[in-house]
Amino acid sequence: MPVDLRISTGGYFMYGGAGLGSCISALETVSQRNLVWATAQYLSFAKTDEVVTIEVTLAVNGPQITQGRAVARVGEREILTVNAALGDRNFVAVGQFLKVPTAPAPDLARAREHRSEVSGTIHDSLEQRIVKGRTLDQLDGTLSDGNVVMWVQIPALIESVDATALGILGDFVPMAVGQAVGLAAGGNSLDNTIRIVKLVPTKWVLLDIYIDAIERGFGHGRVNMFAEDGTLMAIASQSCKARKWKN
Repeated sequence: MPVDLRISTGGYFMYGGAGLGSCISALETVSQRNLVWATAQYLSFAKTDEVVTIEVTLAVNGPQITQGRAVARVGEREILTVNAALGDRNFVAVGQFLKVPTAPAPDLARAREHRSEVSGTIHDSLEQRIVKGRTLDQLDGTLSDGNVVMWVQIPALIESVDATALGILGDFVPMAVGQAVGLAAGGNSLDNTIRIVKLVPTKWVLLDIYIDAIERGFGHGRVNMFAEDGTLMAIASQSCKARKWKN
């Protein structure tokens, strides 16, 4: 997989969610099963214009569930490792107990500001509209309640959102670090765990992001991902290295 600018950050390295998403795609393709959960450990950076190779191992392949892993490398350098479970089962009951936050339609929410001046990156590949969150000018050093709500879509998607796309969108916890503490700050992901609940047709995904704590130089948080009709599609959680932006 070539790491082109469309899946890179303004720092010219692969966006963490793009790495998880590509490994999810590889695991689903090889196993021919739908993702239940996947957890990524980020070990190194893949730089823009490098080529990532993904190796899939299906460790256990049962009648209903496959347990496997995907390892992404650039040459001999390991970039990330993803462990996952895939499959579908029948059960007598279903239920959604997490409620979607109240939000205006995406076209009524304001566009998210970006501090990076590099064009053509992952930020241009995603359309983002803030429902709840501060502007860059409002980052005044005061604490918030740690909650950011935003609509996101991937305009390049021809069909609806899938597990691969949700793997990309689940990597938004670090952006909420600065929002939580009121600083021009963010973070570098150490991990990302995503749990797929139910996929339904939708173009926009509502991200309900919570920073639970920032301590010892690390931020910890989670994001609930809802379809436009209020269906909970996935839950993600992350830890990241908290960093102030360079001027």
